[in-house]
Amino acid sequence: MPSNYTVTVLGLGAMGLPMATRLATQLTVHGFDIAEPRLRLAEDAGVRTFASARAAAEDTDALLLAVRNSEQLNDVLFGENGVASVLKPGAVVILTSTVGTEAIPDTVARLAEYGVALIDAPLSGGPKRAGEGDLLIVVGAEPTALASARPVLELLASTLTIVGDKPGDGQALKTVNQLLCGIHIAAAAEAMALADALGLDQAKTLAALEAGAAGSFMLSNRGPRILEAYTEEGAEVLSRLDIFVKDMGIVGKASRAAGLATPVAAAAEQLYLLGQAHGLAAADDSAVIKVVAPTKRTAD
Repeated sequence: MPSNYTVTVLGLGAMGLPMATRLATQLTVHGFDIAEPRLRLAEDAGVRTFASARAAAEDTDALLLAVRNSEQLNDVLFGENGVASVLKPGAVVILTSTVGTEAIPDTVARLAEYGVALIDAPLSGGPKRAGEGDLLIVVGAEPTALASARPVLELLASTLTIVGDKPGDGQALKTVNQLLCGIHIAAAAEAMALADALGLDQAKTLAALEAGAAGSFMLSNRGPRILEAYTEEGAEVLSRLDIFVKDMGIVGKASRAAGLATPVAAAAEQLYLLGQAHGLAAADDSAVIKVVAPTKRTAD
């Protein structure tokens, strides 16, 4: 581990804070968030916080970004208060978000004007796994830049897969990953809705399915939350439904550009879009069952 290595985490939300906390166990971590309570939590975890993103990004070796989409990526780096211009030459920007491949070439070119490289490193996992360094991270990056980012990536990932030597390769693999994840969540919701419609106990059905050939990570991970969708408070929001509106949109755009038909993914995308239209955008993505079956038929 290099001495005096500094990483800046911009955005200390559901994923940013546990990642910053994990990194602070071995590295010097700078952090910024617009929400004052998140700054206090970060300080308690050993993160040095700043009053602005630009101040936090100065003199850092790596900048970790978890943005919502390509528009936010562009704004954070190159907007009116963008941080790209304060990064020191030789620094790396580690992009952990799923934004699609289209935004990557321009971002790479604009960062290069400042002597900064982009590490395309979308991740999978959740807040708990982020805090434990148990994330799956797929990376597309030039080898020299990747070496500079390894202290960060290796602390956060239990599975670190280098998929290519150029930014964009990581986004491409994450697009394939999200196709499967989006379909699997929608399929799990349909299965649990069918179990209810047939008068079956959903919890017992879920346990039986998990033990057999129909089991999947998404069924086991989202299944219990799907069963909470009809409660008054709903499931805890660990992954918003509108994230899959975005991600399945990226899948559809990529498949059309490749001239590839993806009808199952397209059907799943429509379920998420319907969920968003029915006011479920900020709900956990497990709430997609309420698109398939607006009400629960059997009593608990």
